[in-house]
Amino acid sequence: MSGEDALIADFVRDERLPPAFGDLAARLHQPLARRLAAWAQGRSAPLIVGICGPQGSGKSTLTALVAWLLEARGLRVAVLSLDDLYLGRAERARLARGVHPLLRTRGVPGTHDPLLGMAVLDALARAGPTALPRFDKGADDRAPARDWPVFEGPADIVLLEGWCVGARPQPPDALSRPINALERDEDPEGVWRAYANAALSGPYATLFARLDRLVLMTAPDFSVVRRWRGEQEARLRERIGGPGQTMDEAALDRFVMHYERLTRWVAEDLPGVADVVARLDAARRPAEGLVVRGDPA
Repeated sequence: MSGEDALIADFVRDERLPPAFGDLAARLHQPLARRLAAWAQGRSAPLIVGICGPQGSGKSTLTALVAWLLEARGLRVAVLSLDDLYLGRAERARLARGVHPLLRTRGVPGTHDPLLGMAVLDALARAGPTALPRFDKGADDRAPARDWPVFEGPADIVLLEGWCVGARPQPPDALSRPINALERDEDPEGVWRAYANAALSGPYATLFARLDRLVLMTAPDFSVVRRWRGEQEARLRERIGGPGQTMDEAALDRFVMHYERLTRWVAEDLPGVADVVARLDAARRPAEGLVVRGDPA
């Protein structure tokens, strides 16, 4: 067993993943790690890589294993999730009162702090400690800064993962028609979706412009995304030993509607601009090899 294979075996064990994950890692995670390591060579600044994928697609697991494989090559890798840049509960409550009630729910552009993300990226390029933000989803609020992990920089590679990392705004005329019951019933005038779209044109565009490379994972369709998200909820329910803070099916249906518009748009828009595309099947396996922009077909 090679050193890299041993690392993957340890990862599978520690994360309690099925044995078949090793085959997935050989097809997806290892080739991606090799590609990123090559791109990082000879740089004087960190390689900033965006990793985008719909809910439940495995992007957090992919990011963790790729970071581990890169660190085994001697690279200093910092990991930041877009989820950890969510605005706090009080800030979202102000948006809900002043702009639209749906902004109370974290998720869409406009409910993060892109300026915090840019400050963290700046800090990771320098020597010394950088505190990495963390969001407590159980409390639905940002974790106290004293609890943030500290990365000793400078980083060689920064992995920024999230469901809409790299997303671009939709054309304005695409916003006029609701795409689901949530938009139809709770955003009939389109204020909420227009606010999210405008955010993508502003501070999010500035943050995403910092990406040197973009990795995109796509699902076969949105019904698969809903199933994947349901599986996540079921695993959470198993871990906590009962319903607890998990959502029932009706609540989950409503929740994923918040993400539907942009998830569909990302799958349509970003394959043409992402540096690496992994089109996943319903079992989260790449339906083909990694598609790398600029490589011969």
